[in-house]
Amino acid sequence: MSDRFALTGARIFDGYAWHEDAALVVRDGLVEAISPTGAIGSDIRAVETGGGILAPGFVDIQVNGGGGVMLNDHPDVASIETICKAHAPFGTTALLATLITDTPEITASAVAAGEAAALRNVPGFLGLHLEGPHLSIARKGAHDPALIRPMTDADQAMLIAARQKLPVLLTTIAPESVEPARVAALAKAGVIVSLGHSDTGYATARAFAEAGASVVTHLFNAMSQIGNREPGLAGAAIDIGTLSAGLIADGIHVHPATIRIALDAKMGPGRIVLVSDAMATIGTDMTSFTLNGRTIYRKDGSLRLADGTLAGADLDMISAVRFMHHVVGVDLSEALRMASLYPAQAVGQSHRLGRLAKGTAADIVALSDDLGIGSVWIGGDKMFEAVAPH
Repeated sequence: MSDRFALTGARIFDGYAWHEDAALVVRDGLVEAISPTGAIGSDIRAVETGGGILAPGFVDIQVNGGGGVMLNDHPDVASIETICKAHAPFGTTALLATLITDTPEITASAVAAGEAAALRNVPGFLGLHLEGPHLSIARKGAHDPALIRPMTDADQAMLIAARQKLPVLLTTIAPESVEPARVAALAKAGVIVSLGHSDTGYATARAFAEAGASVVTHLFNAMSQIGNREPGLAGAAIDIGTLSAGLIADGIHVHPATIRIALDAKMGPGRIVLVSDAMATIGTDMTSFTLNGRTIYRKDGSLRLADGTLAGADLDMISAVRFMHHVVGVDLSEALRMASLYPAQAVGQSHRLGRLAKGTAADIVALSDDLGIGSVWIGGDKMFEAVAPH
């Protein structure tokens, strides 16, 4: 007997448009339809949401940790499960578990864990993001410079092999450490190549985009900036239409005015997409943790090394949506798209994620009108429900 139910009582945002007085019908983990409430048959179990908004679950393509765990420290399936569970209460229903620059051994363990998590269909696991080690030391950020190195034939072969066993594999590289021919080979094999942690100029960034790079990692951070005679990687991310760009919308990594300028200037079809760049702190009250043997401190909404260098973000996706809507002033529809549809498009998954339509995954977030999280479903299974105050 199939599992079939209809979520009723809320406005529905399907990723493109709003539906009033409608119900979201789910069957066997997929969206069956968005139908007028009065048209729901008696054979469908109705689930009253109590008002608010139903929207596509959030897709986060840069998640380093959560629930007290960093993928770097524990590159295994249990950690991936913990990270996914930690982010679900914040509306994230699909994520790329992200490994920050590490040793070849740790990288191999993370890839093996990702492959195993994919086989087990871990709820919320979309794939891996390998952020490094093929970066620029000049724009290393919190990455350990001792572990940064050029890409080799073996590295390229490993990435191509891993892609065959993962739904999504994204890797952040810098042109300083990788040749365009390697990017072309990776893109041809289905690996999503993102440019980041780079001091490269606009012309080189364009050449790499033409070779197959399609994303830019955390726009404005750890990259060459826009200048009057050299637009840098930041300018390339905005000006080159084929590039999507991740954005850490916490008010610390990028000023709201800079975000508004970038949104107004961004050439499409690539979009600016929200990412959390979250670390182990999400879902916990921990005040510090370690990365590559270095302590990272949590204070005043940010995560920093002892020298003040930002190290990821103390951010979840619903907070990023609220920041974009309430502080930056983005329309709610667009803020929701930046957290769902656009990242799904950036990693080639919008046929099943980031929107609500017949045949898409029943990955759903129920929001109150003030953007609080009510309930979260992944594949039609309820993964989180807020506890009502007594």
